[in-house]
Amino acid sequence: MLNKLKRVIFYSYPKCSTCRKASKWLDQNNINYQLIDIVKEQPSKKFLEMALIQFSLDIKKIFNTRGKSYKSIGIDILDLTQKKIIELLSNDGKLIKRPFLIINESKLILGFNESEYIANLK
Repeated sequence: MLNKLKRVIFYSYPKCSTCRKASKWLDQNNINYQLIDIVKEQPSKKFLEMALIQFSLDIKKIFNTRGKSYKSIGIDILDLTQKKIIELLSNDGKLIKRPFLIINESKLILGFNESEYIANLK
């Protein structure tokens, strides 16, 4: 049985099929979570900085590289400073890979992988 005591913040985009799949999984597994529309309210700079550290500064893991917003910025993100990356992501939720899940303000999961959800939400 999954632990319902963890604080889970779930940044999602309603039109994203992966977000809907992840939300359905959370609901089916009785995981309590705070749902936030990532386009209306982006993760804080603190969590974005944490994501950069957790993913070893592999910024391509954090950016939604297949999205229209990413393609429209027309710059090579590998040439950006960490400060500029955080600025871009904190101003446009569509640039962030989603869903963006925060567990107990210390663990981040980007995208939806059922085995990763199970491992971190038990």
